Amino acid sequence: MKVVTFGELLLRLSPPGFQRFVQASAFDVSFGGAEANVAVALAQWGVDAVFVSKAPAHEIGEAAVGALRRYGVGVQHVARGGERLGAYFLEHGASQRSPKVIYDRAGSAFASIGPGEIDWAAALEGADVFHWTGITAALGERPRAALAEGIAAARAAGARVSVDLNYRAKLWSVEQARAVMRPLVAGADVCIAGREDADHCLGLAAEPGGEGSDAPSEAAYGRLAERLRAEFGFGTVALSLRESFSASRHGWSGLVCAQGAAPVRSRRYEIALVDRVGGGDAFAAGVLYGLHAGDASYAAEFAAAASCLQQTVPGDFSHSNVDEVERLAFGAGSGRVER
Repeated sequence: MKVVTFGELLLRLSPPGFQRFVQASAFDVSFGGAEANVAVALAQWGVDAVFVSKAPAHEIGEAAVGALRRYGVGVQHVARGGERLGAYFLEHGASQRSPKVIYDRAGSAFASIGPGEIDWAAALEGADVFHWTGITAALGERPRAALAEGIAAARAAGARVSVDLNYRAKLWSVEQARAVMRPLVAGADVCIAGREDADHCLGLAAEPGGEGSDAPSEAAYGRLAERLRAEFGFGTVALSLRESFSASRHGWSGLVCAQGAAPVRSRRYEIALVDRVGGGDAFAAGVLYGLHAGDASYAAEFAAAASCLQQTVPGDFSHSNVDEVERLAFGAGSGRVER
């Protein structure tokens, strides 16, 4: 399988450990970004993963591109230009203190990308899947136009189109997201969403649970997936289901609804979080890998396990191989020492 992803590559700056921004005298430096994270995860699992983007030609831009190259991601279609790499600052949360993200991406190299800058025919040659997220669509008219060009080229090339809705309130409003995303996602082959993304981006929400609970039931999520498929023509809908008990402890599972089959939900994990950023991207990558390697049930289990493991290591990128993911998905997952 060959998967092409398109989005912004970001510099990530985090205070060490669990320090607050105001305490920090130094920052841990790494790289990430939703679509880049998906490409890295897929490359770890033996997929031919290609990342398309734009980065400045100076040393910081080259360091970012080199970070992807290190993991086996194809970066030959990353355009060069602009003066700065977009960045985000991440303050880790703990217990009842929530994590915080501050974006510094206005005026970045990727924000200036527009139609005609990517040779989409070359980038998508032999591609099975073209993957994008709502984050790219939120970054402005020029990236949005380049994205639309990529989607059209993928369909012309016979590649399936995959979208992770990925709503970010700090990038645009619900009204803006719905106006842009509803026409842009129509007819996608795979739609991936978190608990509230479908409501924020598309205006469809799962019904709240009964008996005073606002958390939808498994059946309600299944009905939401089927409504999404019916209204937007998606072939497959995958939902990541996060339960936030605190910044340090989350419940985690996934649900996949494929054409002609009943929705299937994965086993549920309770995670002692190390770093939650990138967990949804590992889930998206797991869905794409799982649908290629097996059926909807396999995809749900593989995606949930992959994202569970991702949230136990620092950084945006996934570092688990297929054997590790499958051992967790279909084994005990006890966390005992492997000797």
